[in-house]
Amino acid sequence: MLRAGTAVACVACRSLASPRMGVRFRVPLQKLHPLSRALHHCYSAPPCPAHRTAARYFSSLSRPLLRPRRVPPGGGHSYQQQRSFWVARLAARLLKLRYILLGSAVGGGYTAKKTFDEWKDMLPDLSEYSWVVPDFVWELNEHFDLEKIANALPDLEELAKLMPDLEKVGENFAFLKTLLSNESTGEPTFKATDSQGSESSEKQFKKTTDKEKADQLQEELLRTQMKYQRMLERLEKENKELRKVVLQKDDKGIHQRKVKKSLIDMYSEVLDILSDYDSNYNTQDHLPRVVVVGDQSSGKTSVLEMIAQARIFPRGSGEMMTRSPVKVTLSEGPHHVAMFKDSSREFDLSKEEDLAALRHEIELRMHKSVKEGKTVSPETISLSVKGPGIQRMVLVDLPGVISTVTTGMAADTKEAIFSMSKAYMQNPNAIILCIQDGSVDAERSIVTDLVSQMDPQGKRTIFVLTKVDLAEKNLASPGRIQQIVEGKLFPMKALGYFAVVTGKGSSNESIDSIKDYEEDFFQNSKLLKNGMLKAHQVTTKNLSLAVSDCFWKMVRESVEQQADAFKASRFNLETEWKNNYPRLRELDRNELFEKAKNEILDEVISLSQVTPKHWEAILQKKLWERVSTHVIENIYLPAAQTMNSGTFNTTVDIKLKQWTDKQLPHKALEVAWETLQEEFARFMAEYKGKDQDDIFDKLKEAVKDESIKRHKWNERAMDSLRVIQHNALEDRSITDKPQWDAAIQFMEETLQTRLKDTDSVIGDMVGPDWRQRWMNWTNRTPEQHVRNETKNELERLLKLHEDHTAYLANDEVTTVRKNLEARGVEVDPVLIKDTWHQLYRRHFLQKALFHCNLCRRGFYYYQRHFVDSELECNDVVLFWRIQRMLGITANTLRQQLTNTEVRRLEKNVKEVLEDFGEDTEKKVHLITGRRVQLAEDLKKVREIQEKLEAFIEALHKEK
Repeated sequence: MLRAGTAVACVACRSLASPRMGVRFRVPLQKLHPLSRALHHCYSAPPCPAHRTAARYFSSLSRPLLRPRRVPPGGGHSYQQQRSFWVARLAARLLKLRYILLGSAVGGGYTAKKTFDEWKDMLPDLSEYSWVVPDFVWELNEHFDLEKIANALPDLEELAKLMPDLEKVGENFAFLKTLLSNESTGEPTFKATDSQGSESSEKQFKKTTDKEKADQLQEELLRTQMKYQRMLERLEKENKELRKVVLQKDDKGIHQRKVKKSLIDMYSEVLDILSDYDSNYNTQDHLPRVVVVGDQSSGKTSVLEMIAQARIFPRGSGEMMTRSPVKVTLSEGPHHVAMFKDSSREFDLSKEEDLAALRHEIELRMHKSVKEGKTVSPETISLSVKGPGIQRMVLVDLPGVISTVTTGMAADTKEAIFSMSKAYMQNPNAIILCIQDGSVDAERSIVTDLVSQMDPQGKRTIFVLTKVDLAEKNLASPGRIQQIVEGKLFPMKALGYFAVVTGKGSSNESIDSIKDYEEDFFQNSKLLKNGMLKAHQVTTKNLSLAVSDCFWKMVRESVEQQADAFKASRFNLETEWKNNYPRLRELDRNELFEKAKNEILDEVISLSQVTPKHWEAILQKKLWERVSTHVIENIYLPAAQTMNSGTFNTTVDIKLKQWTDKQLPHKALEVAWETLQEEFARFMAEYKGKDQDDIFDKLKEAVKDESIKRHKWNERAMDSLRVIQHNALEDRSITDKPQWDAAIQFMEETLQTRLKDTDSVIGDMVGPDWRQRWMNWTNRTPEQHVRNETKNELERLLKLHEDHTAYLANDEVTTVRKNLEARGVEVDPVLIKDTWHQLYRRHFLQKALFHCNLCRRGFYYYQRHFVDSELECNDVVLFWRIQRMLGITANTLRQQLTNTEVRRLEKNVKEVLEDFGEDTEKKVHLITGRRVQLAEDLKKVREIQEKLEAFIEALHKEK
């Protein structure tokens, strides 16, 4: 191939570069930088016409014209002369034929060499893709001796001997030219022949119009571009297969070296940490990522799937599927797999079952992240996709922009999507991938206005027009597509414009079939043939290359500035900690939780150190407090109203049996469970000492409540406890005097307590007496005055009838009411009965206490079964039976507590702590305070800075 300004080596080649054709040569497109080739700014200079750029490719129109014929001098005399020397003419022609064949061979060889050099220059410069080759390939010289391999190859001198001698070829070509120009014998015949051929060629050339030339050259240019595109794809496919084999061998440990994280994985980890970091020092996240925005159902998800080379996202026909941001980290690997950030499961993207499971998992996570009453969520789902030939970058797929809130959506859905999109796009280093549906009217676009607000100059926006196949089919004026990709239709500006096809609309299409369909469409599309679209502006492959180049360019320009910002934030946080908490270690929330966990477990273990005596004393006391009212009111008092000892014992036995069968075991277990709770709370409260941190109070209280809530007493113990209590209450044998005295004391204390409570109730009913009224300057209320008069009247009745029954007869009530009315006191019969109940109760308790004192010396009569004795102490025996039952029950409950329930409670506490440890929100709620938040920020900022520095170091090494 010849370039403008170079010397023409031969006549045939010089005719190709004839100045009449007006050909200007430019640098081949394949030699440009991939980013420069892919990005086309709308304000750049208009390209040269298509027929000019294709002029350097040989075609039927570029053959050299034959030399014009010259009329020999002499006319007919020359014929006579030629006829006279026919032998010489024949010999000369034979010699000419030999030289013509020799010259053609030499010229053809030289031309072939020049063509080979030009084609070699047209091949793309693959040095820009050196990063595709992994590090261990460059380290192969450690395992192979490259010098021996180089020595085994032939020398350049030997290879040069096989090439033709260009100097001799040039000399022969010059000699042939001189010979042909100086020959006079056979010149007229050949000139006549050349002239005839030239005339016929000129006639044929005149018939061809300039438009046909341009069409032919355009078609030839497209064929050549598609040919090189297929060659490049074949080479990339072979390279991908080779890299896959090498990476698989490396995974098996052939190279025996430590596997390092890839550059994109290191960068993705930094972004994951930043997504959870809430800065209080205005350290904003300005690290680059590719933000994918577009109207709903514009094809955003399909474009991402083509870039990721897998159908990984849930799909729906016309409904909103993307409900939360999805961060996808794309990188190269030996296998096509996907993995979530918080999961160890790998989804094999080459299997349809795993693809369906991945789509289902993404959909579940989206619905889980959406709070009740909302439609979209700002919570980011982090996903990584690896595979052979995938371009390295980080993309964030956002919910599609909508114009109307439909039924079933939250009222603020439109505003929530707008604010979420703006939050991602306002990052000055974010690359905006604006997706526009080409099959709908451009005037219906919403996202373009939003993008133009966030990036008015278009310095970090890449525009993608999807569904171009439908657009070409439906649009009456295909020129609108050209206006869109040239940036002349929408008010927004962009760094580059692309047109893609992402399938026929079926969700069952595979990525390979979509790629084939896209390639076939653009190969036969009039948009490309007519020059409305450029070859570098079409296909998702070119798009992914351009986006990846933009992404890494932005990363290299901004990452060090972000690292410096986090370094300054770290200094501020460390300074605040030193000034406010100089003597405390920097413990973050997880470390504080572990410390509190150990303290709580120590407190639970302390329950096993409680002595049996302490357990039984507490249990017996609390159990009697719980059942004493029932024993006095429902068992003792009704039995004491009987006339003889036989009836008393019969009544007591019946009521004790009923009580044991229905209520007593339940009450005992309730008392034991409450005692365990109180002792657990007491130990946790007493554990607070000099070194106790009050930051754990809220957590300990929550652990205690949750553990008690989960703990359930062993119900099987109730049946055995019922039998034990029943046997204890049936035993009436008091063996010695100390037991008798203990029963007397227990009965006396119980009756005195009840008497004191009754006096208090009566005092509240009748009001203060004369001494209290004098000392405290208080008076009785009218009701208290009536009750006091009623009390005095009923006390006179009791003095007259000390053995009165527990209930007043109706005539007695009438007599009391009339006596009070005679003194001017109006009283209700119900009030008379209520007052009588309390007075008789006090009267009975006083008599019972007196009887109790008499029975102190009654143990002798008890041993003789009260034979020949007027003293009967059956009530003392009842209280002894109750007291013995309380002791045996307390002992049984203590054994169950120490042997079973304390251990079960300890197990519950451990389970609660484990559940709280896995619940991040619970820990944030229970462990709070500026100290905790400051330690958390310090940890995050240090981690971000360290990972950024490691990433920057690896980035410099890759350069």
